[in-house]
Amino acid sequence: MKQSNIGWLFLAPATLILFVVGFIPFIYILYVGFFDWNTNAVDPTLRWAGLQNYRNLVFDATFLNSLARTLVFAFFVVVSELLLGYVLARALMADRLWGRQFFRTIHTLPIVVAPIAVGATWRLLCVPGFGIVPYYLKLWFGIDYNISTNAYHAFATAIIMDLWHWTPFITLSLMAGLTALPKEPLEQAQIDGGNKLQIFWYVIVPMLKPVLLTTVFIRLMDALRSVDEIWMLTKGGPAEATRFIGLHIWINVFPKTDYGYGAAMSLLTLYVTIVLSWLLFVAMTGRKGGVQ
Repeated sequence: MKQSNIGWLFLAPATLILFVVGFIPFIYILYVGFFDWNTNAVDPTLRWAGLQNYRNLVFDATFLNSLARTLVFAFFVVVSELLLGYVLARALMADRLWGRQFFRTIHTLPIVVAPIAVGATWRLLCVPGFGIVPYYLKLWFGIDYNISTNAYHAFATAIIMDLWHWTPFITLSLMAGLTALPKEPLEQAQIDGGNKLQIFWYVIVPMLKPVLLTTVFIRLMDALRSVDEIWMLTKGGPAEATRFIGLHIWINVFPKTDYGYGAAMSLLTLYVTIVLSWLLFVAMTGRKGGVQ
């Protein structure tokens, strides 16, 4: 058997699984998006709607606000986690850090916690009259912290919760990338008189591009589809301040059983995610092809 055929043989199981759990559901959602299908309606059968679901999205203020809110949330969490993750990766790689193996272990623990458990835990920490966060903010700073009535408090808490949960993932990814960097370019840059900022921007960042690109893509896609953490923390409130697009789709598909409209929203959200990923790819690599 040819070497290329052996390679395809090993790839066949993974390709089959991706086809079954990825491509087939996508085609089905694409099909449902052209129908008006609500199982709680008087007529629960599929009725052809053409592009009406997509036309409705253009004038759906709740959907557009949820999409805009999600983009703002994703921007804040991805940028903050990237900066914080790099700083922590450098700190945890320092030879003079006492007990760094212990701190590495503690730092990675949030990753293994289920998102729904994260949301429930942060809800207990932040609920007024019970959680320690409102208590100490009031005691130390005089802040009446309330995620149930204050939209800014709820949105900020959602960002901080995401930072706590997913910054360790970026830290681990960057630690792996930094460890694999060759030492010769760094030593040559130091000999040429480059300062720390110049070495970081012109030497380290270009060599870290593949790791950065993969890590940012994963976090961006995760941030755009946040559901369970936010549902447990605020249920999208107050006044839809944390009703991100994933939660908005979930509410329309499950409690409201509006499958046709939910499918249209899912496809449009997928399109936005692909466009953002492509723009980010071009911005980070400087071209439309592969990583430089």
